[in-house]
Amino acid sequence: MKLLAKVALTAALMAGVSAQALADDGILVDDLTPTEASKQYVVDIGVAGVITPKYDGADDYVVYPLPLFAFSRFYLPGFGQVKDGGTQSLFFYPSFGFVGEREPSDDARLAGTKKVDWAGEIGFGGGFRYDAFRMFAEVRHGFNGHTGIVGRAGIDYITKPMDKLTLAIGPRVDFADSDYMETYFSTASSAVVGAYSADGGFKSVGAIARVSYEATEDVSLHLQGGWDRLIGDAADSPISLDDDQFTVAIGATYRYDFNIFD
Repeated sequence: MKLLAKVALTAALMAGVSAQALADDGILVDDLTPTEASKQYVVDIGVAGVITPKYDGADDYVVYPLPLFAFSRFYLPGFGQVKDGGTQSLFFYPSFGFVGEREPSDDARLAGTKKVDWAGEIGFGGGFRYDAFRMFAEVRHGFNGHTGIVGRAGIDYITKPMDKLTLAIGPRVDFADSDYMETYFSTASSAVVGAYSADGGFKSVGAIARVSYEATEDVSLHLQGGWDRLIGDAADSPISLDDDQFTVAIGATYRYDFNIFD
C-alpha cells in the first residue's frame, strides 16, 4: 500500500504539468543516510513553481507547477544497483519528460501550425560521477503529442559551500530528431509566416545553476536558474521569436526509500 501511494503521488504531480519538460537533471541531493544506502530505491518527489517561456522559442513567459522526480539509488534485477548515490561511480536511471499542449492561438506566429497535444516522454539516462564532477546524457522517446526522440547532455561541477547546502553549475546541450523538430518548429505558409521545414539535430545549448538545501533528513528545498540558446533549425524557425530562453524554478522534495525485490 505504501508503494501504491508513492506511485499515485507521482502520477498526481505529473498530471499538474502544463508545459515544457521534466527530467532527472532537475534534482541533485546525493547525501544518503546509512538506512537509505541500504535500500534498493531512494527517490526524491516534489513540486516546483517555474517561470519559463510559454513554448520553445516564445518571448512570453508563464508560471506553472512542475513535478520534481529523481532517483539517488535505483535497482535493476539482474544488474543490481545501477545508481548508488556515490561520488565516484558509473550510474544509470529512468528519465521522464512532459511537454504541454500548444494552440495556434497562443501567438500570431503560430498561425499555420496545428494544435499540438500534450506529449509524454520516457527513456533512460546515464553518466559518471567523479568527486566534484558529474557527466550525464539522457535520451527519451515521445508519445501522444510527438513521437520523436529527444535528449540532453551536460556536465556539473558540484560543491558544498556549507553543511546541508549543495551547489551545482554546468553547461547543457539539447538535441531532437526530425519528428520532434517537425512537430514544434515547422510551419505551413500563412499570411504571417512562410512555410518552413525543420530537420533534426542540436536544438539548444545553455547552462544551469542549482542550489539545494537539506531542510530535514527527508525534505530538501531547491532553487534553479537556467539559460538555453536555440541553435540550428530551431533558431531559424519563424516560430522562434527569442532564441534566448530563461527559466527560474523554486520547489521542495520529500525523500522516500524502499525495497521492492527480495
